Amino acid sequence: MGIVVGYLATPEGRAALDAAVQEAAVRGRPVVVVVSTRPDEAEDQRAAVEEELGRVAEDLRGRGVEHEVRMLGGGGDVADDLIATAEEVGAELVVIGLRRRSPVGKLILGANAQRVLFDAPCPVLTVKPAAR
Repeated sequence: MGIVVGYLATPEGRAALDAAVQEAAVRGRPVVVVVSTRPDEAEDQRAAVEEELGRVAEDLRGRGVEHEVRMLGGGGDVADDLIATAEEVGAELVVIGLRRRSPVGKLILGANAQRVLFDAPCPVLTVKPAAR
């Protein structure tokens, strides 16, 4: 069992990672960081993602967090990757970051976030970055 977190190198992704680390400390569980890539992603973009994940792993090691980093690119989408990982590891929590939306956008939750909320096999914690 662990805490699964969807990560992107964005303020939302960093807020989700920080919340996952906090939850992992409270629950005494490892963190599984999931990054989804597209199979058609350019080589330089893929290299940049791998480099960022190296920094994330180093940060987590430095904080003493038991973790695993998974870069998935099998053609599925972000929601599928998070749900499948949560099922595979028997996650007790999934953490995702949400971005602020316009007044009209607030009426509609992003499709990936909505799918994770409805289809994850465990509770889902949504976080947003601190206001600037």
